[in-house]
This record gives sequence, C-alpha cells and structure tokens, in this order.
Amino acid sequence: MLDESSYLTAIYIYVGSACVLLMYLAWWLSRHWPSSWVALVVLLMAALLLTPAYPKVTADTMAPALIVAVFEIMTTGVEGANDALRPLIFMAGAAIVLALLLRMTLFRRHKKSRLE
Repeated sequence: MLDESSYLTAIYIYVGSACVLLMYLAWWLSRHWPSSWVALVVLLMAALLLTPAYPKVTADTMAPALIVAVFEIMTTGVEGANDALRPLIFMAGAAIVLALLLRMTLFRRHKKSRLE
C-alpha cells in the first residue's frame, strides 16, 4: 500500500502528465482543426483524464475516475462502476456545455462587412 508521500507523488505525476498531454493535443489539433472543435476535444479529454472518484465506498483517497471505471467494469461489471461513471458523465456534459459557450462567445465567426 502507498503511504501519503508516495500517493501524492503518484497523483502529481499523473496530473502533470495529463496536463502536458492536453497542451500537446491542443497545440497539435489547433494546426489542423477550427478552434471550437479543439476546445471541445481538449475539454472532453480533460474531463476524462482529470475527474477523480473513490475506488471503493470505504476508501479515503481518490483516483482518476476513468481508471476506476475501467477496473470496476472489468471486475464487477457496469453496476459496480456506477460510482465512477456518474462523475465522468457529469464532467463530460459540463465540458460539452463549456465548449458550446466558448463557440457562441469567443470562437464566433464574425461576418465580414462589405464596403461598397
């Protein structure tokens, strides 16, 4: 079992590597896709990678919800993964709503005015 300092080190490494992956993904996609689609994909990936969940009901520490959900589905089925799937679905929905808000405000295409 992990002690507190090794648990924190593992969480820092996981969150740091997820943030580096998200920045690289945003940079790479921004070269090929419109910015509103980049925002949607990066926010969805951030929701999937960074949402925490308790691995068990009696656990005191949290783990990434995606990993907990995959392990619970593999071992106990979908019913056992409900505690990890609920926050994942909520955060994915929040990411979609935020991406839509960004699309309607910041990434809105302005019509060119014709000078006659």
